[in-house]
Amino acid sequence: MEKVLMLHSSREGQTIKILRQIEQELGSEFQCDILDIHQLPEINFTQYSKVLLGASVRYGHLNKKLYQFIAHHQVQLEAQKVAFYCVNLTARKTGKDTPETSVYMQKFLQKSPWCPDLLEVFAGALRYPRYNWFDRTMIRFIMRMTGGETDTTKEVEYTDWKRVSAFSEAFKQL
Repeated sequence: MEKVLMLHSSREGQTIKILRQIEQELGSEFQCDILDIHQLPEINFTQYSKVLLGASVRYGHLNKKLYQFIAHHQVQLEAQKVAFYCVNLTARKTGKDTPETSVYMQKFLQKSPWCPDLLEVFAGALRYPRYNWFDRTMIRFIMRMTGGETDTTKEVEYTDWKRVSAFSEAFKQL
């Protein structure tokens, strides 16, 4: 049985939900350990055959702890088969939903000295009722500017689960 390390930097939980779906799709031939990189855990990478890292974008930026984690573990990450996915609401739009066309993925690749073997971008979820007043107001403003949902009573999941399945299959093949 292969051991897989699944790491996340999640703000509202959609990144973790995607990670859990990938874990399910990998099936019983993989044993998955899931860790939050915000805890900056010490990890023995040698016990894993693959590493998957998922991170969400908030207000146009990936969390700074993602970059700290990468800097701290860059040598170990480069020695592994590693995949990375980015979750953001902009990816709900065609033409902004691939690693090549996502401004956030391109920013990540420019800012990070590490380049994973496999990349993907997924649309996230809009969870207005769960946000505090400030976040709800700011996200609604951003969604109004970008032609998105502005009804603050709604929760909308934009994640394309077929793409998540395809990514899971590509990750298996790494």
